[in-house]
Amino acid sequence: MEFELMIITFYIASIVAVVSTLMVITRKNAVHALLYLIVSLLSVSIIFFILGAPFMAALEVIIYAGAIMVLFIFVIMMLNLGSEAARMENQLLNPKMWIVPVILTLILIIEFIIVLIKINGQEYNSVIISPKQVGISLFGTYLLGVELAAMLLLAGIVGAYHLGKEKKKILHRYLAETEPDLRVKGKSE
Repeated sequence: MEFELMIITFYIASIVAVVSTLMVITRKNAVHALLYLIVSLLSVSIIFFILGAPFMAALEVIIYAGAIMVLFIFVIMMLNLGSEAARMENQLLNPKMWIVPVILTLILIIEFIIVLIKINGQEYNSVIISPKQVGISLFGTYLLGVELAAMLLLAGIVGAYHLGKEKKKILHRYLAETEPDLRVKGKSE
């Protein structure tokens, strides 16, 4: 009975992950894509939990669905799209925009609660992995991958900064102030 529940939960979380990831790819609005990406990451964390990696599930929620999404939102804010962004933000207040993400998130929450209720009284076979072991693995065996991911994030931040930076016309401070004055003085003398 418990095994069948885990399989059903796994498939539901997988379907939610695939659907929300497709929604991320097909959305034109970056904020909507980020909402779907958060739902996708939450469903992947449920899959990790089901597969016996509760620490990885917690890291998925804390690091990806939390910290990385905040970073993406800051990048979007740095781009400062102006009046177009204000118009799109007004669309966020439309309840129709929130229906699909809310439904997918409710499916994940209900699924997670059912799994926790069924597992609560029973022994769960999971191996406890300490954060030290994760750190040794990440910065030992997978060091190149971690460094590449860090460089990619750094390149994204620098690129977003340069895209969002306003190009201001720089005038010499004396030229801007004295040029109109010279014209006025030349006419009066």
